[in-house]
Amino acid sequence: MSESALFSDIERLTTQMRDGGIRRLLVIAGERHWSYLQAQGLAARLAGDWLWTGEGTDWPLHCAPAALRTLLGQEFQHAVFDARTGLDVAALAALAGTLKAGSWLVLLTPDWQRWPTLPDADSCRWSDTPEAITTPHFITWLQSCVMDSPDAVVWRQNHPLRVKNLPDYPSWHRVNQGPQQEQAALLSQLMAMENGVAVVTSPRGRGKSSLAGMLINRSPGRCLVSAPAKAATDVLAQFAGEGFHFIAPDALIQDKPEGDFDWLIVDEAAAIPAPLLQQMIAPFSRVLLTTTVQGYEGTGRGFLLKFCASLPSYHAFTLNTPIRWAQHDPLERLIDQIMLFDEPSLKALPAGPVKFAVIDMRDWPRNARQLAEMYRLLSGAHYRTSPLDWRRLLDAPGMHYLAATIEQRCAGALWLVEEGGLPSLLSQQVWAGFRRPRGNLVAQSLAAHGGSPLAATLRGLRVSRIAVHPGHQRQQLGSELMQQALSLAQGQYDYLSVSFGYTEALWRFWQRCGFKLVRIGTQREASSGCYTAMALLPLSEAGVRLTNTEQQRLFRDSRWYPQLPVGILSDSCTEADDSLNENDWLELAGFAFAHRPLDSTRAPLHRLLLACEYPSDLLRGQLERGYSNSELCQLFKLTGRKALLSAQRLETEIALIKRDTGRCEALRQWIQQIRPVASQ
Repeated sequence: MSESALFSDIERLTTQMRDGGIRRLLVIAGERHWSYLQAQGLAARLAGDWLWTGEGTDWPLHCAPAALRTLLGQEFQHAVFDARTGLDVAALAALAGTLKAGSWLVLLTPDWQRWPTLPDADSCRWSDTPEAITTPHFITWLQSCVMDSPDAVVWRQNHPLRVKNLPDYPSWHRVNQGPQQEQAALLSQLMAMENGVAVVTSPRGRGKSSLAGMLINRSPGRCLVSAPAKAATDVLAQFAGEGFHFIAPDALIQDKPEGDFDWLIVDEAAAIPAPLLQQMIAPFSRVLLTTTVQGYEGTGRGFLLKFCASLPSYHAFTLNTPIRWAQHDPLERLIDQIMLFDEPSLKALPAGPVKFAVIDMRDWPRNARQLAEMYRLLSGAHYRTSPLDWRRLLDAPGMHYLAATIEQRCAGALWLVEEGGLPSLLSQQVWAGFRRPRGNLVAQSLAAHGGSPLAATLRGLRVSRIAVHPGHQRQQLGSELMQQALSLAQGQYDYLSVSFGYTEALWRFWQRCGFKLVRIGTQREASSGCYTAMALLPLSEAGVRLTNTEQQRLFRDSRWYPQLPVGILSDSCTEADDSLNENDWLELAGFAFAHRPLDSTRAPLHRLLLACEYPSDLLRGQLERGYSNSELCQLFKLTGRKALLSAQRLETEIALIKRDTGRCEALRQWIQQIRPVASQ
C-alpha cells in the first residue's frame, strides 16, 4: 500500500471515529527516525492539537511525562506518546484521559519483536536498580492486550500496514449545553444539600469538572474554586461562567478571601495532600470535592480509604456515563485492560479449603491471570497503589508473592520485597547521610534514622502489600499469610519488616503477627494523613539485636516527640534516661561532622543540651523554645535554612569538645574515614 493510500485510510477511520464518538490506539513500532517521520506525517494530514508526551523534542506542543499531571482537566485532539526509550505508564493513562472523541493516541515504541528484551529507562524510577532493566513481563502483557484488541492499529516498520476492518459504532453527538441526565440528578441533590462535604468520584471523561462548573453557575451566592493547578480547571471555568473565582491551595490556607461562600469546590482533590486538604475545607459549610481514583493523579485510593472516611459529614456520589466520548470507548477499554483499572471482583468466593502458594515469576505467562487477580485485590485495599505498582510487580527484581486461593479464586495476597544486604561501608555512609542509594525503604531508614551504622547490612524481607478478600476478613487469613511469609523467610533473612500509616487497628494486627515497633515518623504522610510506622519481626540473632536496640531507642526518645498521637507508644515501659550514652555520642557526631538530619538526632541533642552549660542558642532556640527556622534565621541574621543547619552542627561540635575532646576527635576521624572520596 502506498503512503498516500495508507494515510487516506487513516483519515477515513478518523472521520468514522469522530462520528462514533470514540478514540483509538495507533502503535508505530520501529527505528527512531522512521517512527518520528510517520508521526510527523500523521500530524500533517490530521487536524488537531497533537500533544507530544516525551523528553527532548522540538514538537510544537509538548510535555514531559512527569509534568503531564498539570494538564489533567484539559482536552486535546490527538496526541503522541514517545515510549521508544522508556514507558511511564501513569503518564500514558493520564494522556489517554485528556483526549477528545475522534482522537488517536499514537504510541511510538521500539521494534515490536525486540521491545520486551530492551532496557526501559523509566524502570530506574521504580525498580530500585542503579541502571535501567528490561521489563519483559509488562511489555509482553501490553503487547498481548493490544494485539487482542479489535480496535487497536499496529504499524510496524518493514511490515505492510493493512488497516483491518475495525468495528463500527453508532452515531454519537456530544451534549455541549446543559447537564446530561446523570449530571442533572446529581445537581439537584447538591443544590438541596444544606451542609457537609460532597465527594464526586468517577473515571475520566464523565463530566466531574463540568458538573462543578454547572453548580457554580446555578448557585445564588459566591463560590470559590481550588485545584492543584489552575490550568487544570479550564473545563470547570468554561461551565462556571462569570462565577468562576480561583484560589491556589496554599493561598487559601494563608489568606482566605473575606465574605461568605455558598461552596468551596476543589477539582482533582485526590492530588492534594490530605492534611492540606483538611485545612482547606475546614472553614466552609458546603464543600464539593471531585476526583478520580484510577491511580495516576496521586493519592486517589487514599482519598477514598482514609480522607473521606474521616469526614464527619460525607456524601458520596459517582458519575458513570461518559460525556467526552461514547460509551464503550475502545481506547478507554484498552487502557483499563493494560493498567488493570477495573475494580476488583468482590463477589462471594466459593466454599472450600484455603490453599497457599508462592507465585514464581518464572512461570510467566502461565500465572498472568492469577497475578492480575492478586493485583486487583491489592489495589482495591491500598491507598497508594498506582499503575506503576503493576509494572513493579511484574518486572522489578527481588519481589516475592504469596497467594491464598479457594477453588482457584484469590482470597488473599501478600507482596514481599527483598531489602538490605548493603556493604558495611555503604551502610555507614547511609547512616551518616552521605549516601542514599535507590530502594531498601526500611533497611535504609533503620540506618539513616536509627542508631546503628550497620543496620542496612542485615537482610530483610519487607511486606509491601497485604490484602484479604472482604468476604474472608476477620478469619485469620491475613495472619496465616504472614505465617507463610515467616516460613519463606526463615533461614534466609534477618527480619521481616513493614512500613505502614499508623492506626491503632492496623498496629494491633501487626502486633498479633509478632512485629515490634521500631520507628515512628514525625510528619504525617500526605497520602494517608497518618504517621509512618515501621516494625520488625526478627528472624536471626542479628535481627533480634537490631530489633531490641531500635525498640529501646524509640521508647527512650519518645518523650522528645510530643506531637505523636497518644497511644502510639503506650506499651513503652522504659523509664526516662537523660544521660548521654555511647549511642548518643555516635549520633551526635553524625550530626556534627556528617549529614544526619536534625530531626533524627532530636532526642540526643536534647540530652546534650541538658548535660552541658554551653549556650548553643540556635539549638536551644529550636529544640527548647520552639522557634521556627525562619524565626531563627531572622533573629540571628542567617541567610537561610542551610546556613542555620551549618551553625547548629557547629554548636553541637563545640558542645561535644567541651564534654570530651578526645572522644569527639576520635569520632570525627572515624566519620572522615567513611566519607565518600568525592565529598572529602
